[in-house]
Amino acid sequence: MTGLWANTDTLWSVSIWGMLCAAAALLWWPKARKLSLGLLAATTVAGLARGLLDPIALIFFALLILAAWLVLPARAKGWRIAGHVLFVLVAFALGLHLLPGFNNPQLVDALRLTPESAPMSLYLNFDKPLAGFWLLLCWPLLRLFGEGQRPLAASLGAGLTGTALAALLCLGLGLALNIVAWAPKWPEFGALWALNNLLLVALTEEAMFRGYLQESLQRRWQAVRNGQWYAVGVAALAFGLVHLGGGWRFALVATLAGLVYGWAYRKGGLLGAVLAHFGLNLIHFTAFTYPMLA
Repeated sequence: MTGLWANTDTLWSVSIWGMLCAAAALLWWPKARKLSLGLLAATTVAGLARGLLDPIALIFFALLILAAWLVLPARAKGWRIAGHVLFVLVAFALGLHLLPGFNNPQLVDALRLTPESAPMSLYLNFDKPLAGFWLLLCWPLLRLFGEGQRPLAASLGAGLTGTALAALLCLGLGLALNIVAWAPKWPEFGALWALNNLLLVALTEEAMFRGYLQESLQRRWQAVRNGQWYAVGVAALAFGLVHLGGGWRFALVATLAGLVYGWAYRKGGLLGAVLAHFGLNLIHFTAFTYPMLA
């Protein structure tokens, strides 16, 4: 073993993170939800044993469980609202890595993938994915697949079409704004990056912005003319705003990407949106400056 794989602690971290990825993959099959929860519990125990999680992190697991209990249909409206407020606060704090107790291992630190690129880091995050788990397990309005007689085919079609549209529009805009340039590559950790991005990053972000925010707004505005497209726009704008850390140009591209992901969700459910999101990220990572020009 050389380079990235020469460290025993790294191997342990990747192995435990791999259980989290497997648990996320199983979330797509309702009959496998108990197995997914079992793997999540095993990941938590292993993370505590190896120091990836501190005991204080269990408080936030408990808060997510409380939020799930509060939003049950049997609860009074006020309690359901409180449950959603609690979930949103905890989810965004997890997504921004603000909560203590999560010692996310860092595989790559300030690495320039190409000479002209800004430095990138890669963490195997154990906090942010918890929001995605909560939504797939506790949010009944979330549509996993497309509609019609062939829902899986609809999801795949929306994902592939969304990938092509997002790549053309977003990377084209990125080139025009001088954010990225042509830079094909495949680093040693490429497979880990791809698994992390597909099973944890894209899944969590699409579940939050499309499956939760956009779906909720669509239902609230269903009597409003073009309400479904307003919902797509609001969710895309929110998605762009959380990317402001990369600058206004990056946030603008992210907003445009959010519009495409919103369309993919409408046509192909969460799977369509996740595939479009991951597809764009994969093309960006492998063929263009990543994360952006320095």
